[in-house]
Amino acid sequence: MATATTPSFSLNNGRTIPAIGVGCWMGAPGGADDVREMVEYALKIGYRHIDTAFAYQNEEYVGQAIRNSGIPRDQIYLVTKLHDVHHGSVQEGLDLSLKQLGVDYIDLYLMHWPQARDPVTSRILRPDEHPTFVETWKEMEKLLESGKVKSIGVSNFSVKTLEILLPQAKVIPAVNQIEMHPLLPQLDVLDYCRKKNILVTAYTPLGRGHPDLMEHPVLKEIRTRLGGTSVQVVMGWFVKKGVVAIPKSANQTRLKENLAYVSISSEDEAKIDAIHKEPGKHRSMIGYHQPDGTVFGWSYEQLGWPFKKDGVVS
Repeated sequence: MATATTPSFSLNNGRTIPAIGVGCWMGAPGGADDVREMVEYALKIGYRHIDTAFAYQNEEYVGQAIRNSGIPRDQIYLVTKLHDVHHGSVQEGLDLSLKQLGVDYIDLYLMHWPQARDPVTSRILRPDEHPTFVETWKEMEKLLESGKVKSIGVSNFSVKTLEILLPQAKVIPAVNQIEMHPLLPQLDVLDYCRKKNILVTAYTPLGRGHPDLMEHPVLKEIRTRLGGTSVQVVMGWFVKKGVVAIPKSANQTRLKENLAYVSISSEDEAKIDAIHKEPGKHRSMIGYHQPDGTVFGWSYEQLGWPFKKDGVVS
């Protein structure tokens, strides 16, 4: 049977983060009314973790929803992200987000992508061009002194990019937010982050509801035996792994469903781990992959991602 009591996980700085949140990427930038209504309803039914980004172009509406909810700010865990054009102006990027959200502080501030973009020409910079993600991270570390940010982390980092960053970091990222679901479990990244005491957050945690996942016999068997839905079994898989999940849905019924999870055994966890090993199953579900094997201007090799083409491993 599914439970709707959301646990919290500990971060490496002693703070905690709710294990289930709501993501605010609406499939396209903006979405004012949709995101405001979604966040208001999510807070009403018990969500306390809201994840947005400057790049989503909806921080203003997320902030409105938080104020409209009547829930005290200190009871809401708010995440937003540094945009690529602000890698060379980190403080400015944070201040813009604070202003748009209408809040005094961010609970978790993430470097959205390792890639930087020239704010004048819009050109994506190469990994060795200033500012590198290491240089950007060093500027993010300074934000902690202001009290405007409680924790800092990264997003879309691989083992390769983390191995470049960590030797030069004074502050170990509290979180690495990555695409993760049973069709792309990223167990190597998860294992590496565990060893470095970095919590993983999963975006696109339900694989966009793809039938290859939601109708998979393993999930069907577990949900039949334990109760709940395939979605709630997947959410239980994340809780079992100690991974934060931030599904998104503007549908109120699905928002309720996403907040609950089925407590699974280690044996069930291993069965779900193995789904991606089946022929044709292991793949990314995000839409950023380009035909030339790049994502936002960097090659898979530069990102440290294992794909060959179109988000498929082989």
